[in-house]
Amino acid sequence: MREKLAIPEAEMPRAIGELCGLNHIEEAAVLSTCNRMEIYVVALSQHRGVKEVTEWMSKTSGIPVSEICEHRFLLYNKDATQHLFEVSAGLDSLVLGEGQILAQVRQVVKAGEGVLGFGRNISGLFKHAITVGKRVRTETNIAAGAVSVSSAAVELAFMKLPESSHTTARMLVVGAGKMGKLVIKHLVAKGCTKMVVVNRSEEKVAAICEEMKGVEVIYRPFTDMPACSAEADVIFTSTASETPLFLKEHVKDLPPVSSEVGGLRLFIDISVPRNVGSCVTDVEGARVYNVDDLKEVVAANKEDRLRKAMEAQAIITEELKQFEAWRDSLETVPTIKKLRAYADRIRLVELEKCLSKMGEDIPKKTRKAVDDLSRGIVNKLLHGPMQHLRCDGNDSRTLNEALENMNALNRMFGLESDLSLVEQKIRAKVEQRQK
Repeated sequence: MREKLAIPEAEMPRAIGELCGLNHIEEAAVLSTCNRMEIYVVALSQHRGVKEVTEWMSKTSGIPVSEICEHRFLLYNKDATQHLFEVSAGLDSLVLGEGQILAQVRQVVKAGEGVLGFGRNISGLFKHAITVGKRVRTETNIAAGAVSVSSAAVELAFMKLPESSHTTARMLVVGAGKMGKLVIKHLVAKGCTKMVVVNRSEEKVAAICEEMKGVEVIYRPFTDMPACSAEADVIFTSTASETPLFLKEHVKDLPPVSSEVGGLRLFIDISVPRNVGSCVTDVEGARVYNVDDLKEVVAANKEDRLRKAMEAQAIITEELKQFEAWRDSLETVPTIKKLRAYADRIRLVELEKCLSKMGEDIPKKTRKAVDDLSRGIVNKLLHGPMQHLRCDGNDSRTLNEALENMNALNRMFGLESDLSLVEQKIRAKVEQRQK
């Protein structure tokens, strides 16, 4: 399910554009990683927004809507915000406190830069989530001893190998990206001094060799993968390939592995989409493990993990209040703009009347002085109302007052339009799609 729905990083702007083209979606972001696929949207209607996004997911993946509905989870408003903060802090990861997810949240912001649908609300949400992730890692010891998905993959391999073969098992790593590099590092930490790395280019492998002094890291191009697989006891895969690299037909004729390593060739696949097809499990002498199997590794130290999570949750609760206050305060911005525009229209009309009474030969200096005077009076008159429309986001009482003042000013000065803003936006979107 995750594989079919996964959206590669390069496709993010297109996905955001398509989502924001839907009638009830104003802003969007996609967080697609090895073990999650999440879509965040600002919707003009909750029910219709969910319906449109689900239909879009079905259209892009080919999965029927009914099947998506069976597996999806839905979070709204404050719950959605809290979830992303927990994700960024590493509380919702397979491995508590792992650092890679924070980098992936950062990547969402980077990918969204300049994309029309990655608007103020969504951008603010993800940037605040990064702040939360950094705070949790700085102020708690959640990351102490935390392992990444890559290190959990290496740990799983060593759990499945006989202890006597830990230093002799032949290791093959397919893919030398971030995940592949971490696999190599953790293999070295486990005492491996020789391994083969298959990658499209030699550059990344050469850089890893420079870093790993005293370790034999042998580069092989992708064309050599079948031969390298035949000589490997454990094969780690972590590439961005959208089609499987290993299927039943690629594995069934590989020579058997030694009984010293348990007589089973281990495929440990930490890629999404999968690099190793599920059909490989049917091959005698082969065992396949993927991201979901890593739970076995990280189930230990549950109490310690829960204690660390509680420390992090206190920070998340605090940051959640800050963010919600900022979001709510955005509601007063249109009123601030409308009130200033309303006052400026009156100022300009009265200024013209005054200048026309003073005749045509007014010196430039006098004209400027009168203009400055009118601006000064308006600014002084607006200062009080403007202050009461702004809030710093730290005090809920101040925020509530700001929202009450907003409604009062809207009524007093007739700043609200006949149609609600939401209705206007929906009509504009429908009209645009019909053109």
